[in-house]
Amino acid sequence: MGEPDAGPFDPAVALDLALVDRDWFRLPLGGRVFRFPAPSGALSAMAVGEPEHPRVVLVPGATGSKEDFVLLAPLLADAGYRVESYDLAGQSGSASAGPGGGKPFGYELFVADLIAFLSNGSAPAHVLGYSFAGIVAEIALTERPDLFASLTLLGAPPLAGQVFRRVRWIGPLSWVIPARGIASLLVWGLLSNRNHVPSGRLALVIRRFDTTSRRSVDDIVGLMKHSPDLRRMLLLSPIPMLVAVGEHDLWPIGLHRNFANRIGAECRIYPTGHSPCETTPHQLARDMVALYQGRL
Repeated sequence: MGEPDAGPFDPAVALDLALVDRDWFRLPLGGRVFRFPAPSGALSAMAVGEPEHPRVVLVPGATGSKEDFVLLAPLLADAGYRVESYDLAGQSGSASAGPGGGKPFGYELFVADLIAFLSNGSAPAHVLGYSFAGIVAEIALTERPDLFASLTLLGAPPLAGQVFRRVRWIGPLSWVIPARGIASLLVWGLLSNRNHVPSGRLALVIRRFDTTSRRSVDDIVGLMKHSPDLRRMLLLSPIPMLVAVGEHDLWPIGLHRNFANRIGAECRIYPTGHSPCETTPHQLARDMVALYQGRL
């Protein structure tokens, strides 16, 4: 008997398998950093690609930053798109931005920032919301659908309400552990490198915590314990949507598949964990461009 058929060759898979560690602080070729005057304050932002090209906005999640997209952004730019990203208020380069008067970081603050960012450029734009930012993007879409050409939800919570209840390593305890306690576990996992990321990536993870507001992380976790149920409104949206997730994500794949079905989105699963933009960027970029071009 011959060898089993391995299937067609996928160049995106081959390119992802060939990735090596890098300096994650180094911008993509032609990229620039700028400050955006958002409602919450000055946000640290990045742009790659020609200004006249169709616009893509990539929004990182809690404890993240625009540097999470230094592999993905140039791939989209090379495909003919203008790619922009920014650090959430209270996070990394946007640490000084946030609510005044000691008020908590709330959904309305993050949504207002995203709407302002999308409004400050060509619209509608293709939007990606990563993890917590997926919830923010969903809310923004329901408030300002005119600003969205498509929506990609990357490792976004596939549940409404208390989203940690099905996270694979904290689920049942998340009902009794307060938000700050869950945030502490998340931060500890990142700093102790429980995900076994390479040294270049770990350097970025550690340095971001030198500036990121711990209060913003605690408040975001609190918000994720009260995620709005927008499934019906998303289903009614005419824009194309993609649920993109690693097969070893924080939430079970079955939940992501069900969520995609409930909102009328395509679903793509990659051989990685919670961060396909870091570990399978070529496969993710391929599917995002197919979404934009109506080929997914």
